[in-house]
Amino acid sequence: MNDHEHNQVEKHEHSHGHTHPHKQRKQVTNRLARIEGHVRSIKEMSDNGRDCPDILLQIAAVKKALDAVAKVVLKDHLEHCVVSSVQDEQRNQVLSDLQKALDNYIR
Repeated sequence: MNDHEHNQVEKHEHSHGHTHPHKQRKQVTNRLARIEGHVRSIKEMSDNGRDCPDILLQIAAVKKALDAVAKVVLKDHLEHCVVSSVQDEQRNQVLSDLQKALDNYIR
């Protein structure tokens, strides 16, 4: 992730304006750090001329790990953002945000 992308992530705020903490934030951060290290090792494998099947196997592992962390983020969002929005006037905005997130994730 370049500096611009990193800054965009840091500046992102939920448009539905919730103030409750995401319970799985630390777990997500830890998983992403492991994935980041795994991607670096795949790059090194490529730089060192490792066999393509070995590289593809590691790429598949990273994709699976990203899907797993996406499930944690989605579950956390559903449990803490969407459920709480059912009780407030921002329900339509939260559901719209969720639909956009799913559309971006599942193409």
